[in-house]
Amino acid sequence: MVLQTVAEEHRAKDLKELDLDRDSLPLERALGLQWCIKSDAFQFKMMVKGKPHTRRGMLSLLSSVYDLLGFIAPITLPGKVLLQELCRRSFGWNDNLPSDIQQHWTKWLEELVKLAEFKIGRCIKPKHFGLLVHARMHHFSDASECGYGVVSYVRMENCQHDVHVAFLLGKARVTPLKQVTIPLLELTAAVLAVRVDRMLRAELQLQLEDSVFWTDSTSVLKYIKNEDKRFHTFVGNRVSTIRDATNVSQWRYVSSKMNPADDASRGMKVDALLTGSSWVEGPNFLWKSEEHWPECVVEMAISLDDPEVKRDFIVSAVIVKDSPSATDQLLTYFSSWQRLKVSVAWFLKVKRALLKLRQVRKELTSDPNNQSTHVQLEMKRVRKTLGVQSVSSDDLLKTEVSIIKYAQQQRFKEEIDTLVSGKSSVRKKSSVYKLDPRLEDGLLSWRTAE
Repeated sequence: MVLQTVAEEHRAKDLKELDLDRDSLPLERALGLQWCIKSDAFQFKMMVKGKPHTRRGMLSLLSSVYDLLGFIAPITLPGKVLLQELCRRSFGWNDNLPSDIQQHWTKWLEELVKLAEFKIGRCIKPKHFGLLVHARMHHFSDASECGYGVVSYVRMENCQHDVHVAFLLGKARVTPLKQVTIPLLELTAAVLAVRVDRMLRAELQLQLEDSVFWTDSTSVLKYIKNEDKRFHTFVGNRVSTIRDATNVSQWRYVSSKMNPADDASRGMKVDALLTGSSWVEGPNFLWKSEEHWPECVVEMAISLDDPEVKRDFIVSAVIVKDSPSATDQLLTYFSSWQRLKVSVAWFLKVKRALLKLRQVRKELTSDPNNQSTHVQLEMKRVRKTLGVQSVSSDDLLKTEVSIIKYAQQQRFKEEIDTLVSGKSSVRKKSSVYKLDPRLEDGLLSWRTAE
């Protein structure tokens, strides 16, 4: 044996005086976990006495469970749920337990004593299994009102097509104090499965194929396989995490009855664990060929009534061809000629003032030392013009000419361009040819009959 090659002074305390020919191999202990060297199996023996029935005592007992791989995660979950209930009711650390919690806590402690009968092999690969041909991890996730969890197995197949399924890791967590819907908890459990897969791949020294992820939530499968809908932040972030680490084809459906992670989300009795539950050995279908694995027959389309789907906002736009310009809209806005002239007069007054102000500022910028009295007076005059609260009759006259010019330019642009170019008459096809139009001070006029 390997132990015989280790010098006695380098052995553990319990092994220094061990006679390997006559004595039995001792148990190695770490808190509540025991390793039987002879059978190479893990065992549990919980010390439940001496702990006060208070919130502090409950936390002390739960923390003393050394179960890194989650062999008994479904057993400890009910105890964690009771502790969370005390937190929800704001009980102090040394307060006595209420009668309902006390009753459930006592029953749970009685269950822990039975864990002494539980054993699980340390090695995931059985003896004489032979050459490993295929190895693939299977992760199951589930959630309920009290908790959510994940359980992972490795399915191995040798060259004789013999199959062995070994327990790898289990996790069971209580639900948050803040209320969350079951579909969102199921999605959280799926994210946990992805993280467990990543961790196990980094630690296991096996040539692994692509993992398979199982869930009994059709909502989670719809979220993951969605290609055209957008989700709210909670779902969107978790779906993004899943899609970044896995392929859609890796996710499969399993019914709740065949999902071993159901024990991680609801908890289980020790008796169920001892009588060969699927928690340790995995679901029966994993021991069979892939054609016997469950298939999902549910439609994967996401309903528009799903509260996690962002609503699509429909925006209707109307494209108007040859829409009128701002000036045309202004001219057609008023039904009174006088009110139109006053409004346009104000626009023109402000326009002239701003143009003059820009010119003056340009002169000052070009010559910073130019501080002549003329420039200063011009600036004051322009600002004073902007502050005038009325328009004069001269302004209205100029406005009337401007409006007529604009209207003629819109209607008789070709005729005006012809006359501006120096020609004596417009084209014969023009509607005003017979009127013999002329340009006078920029306005189009025609001769009247004598």
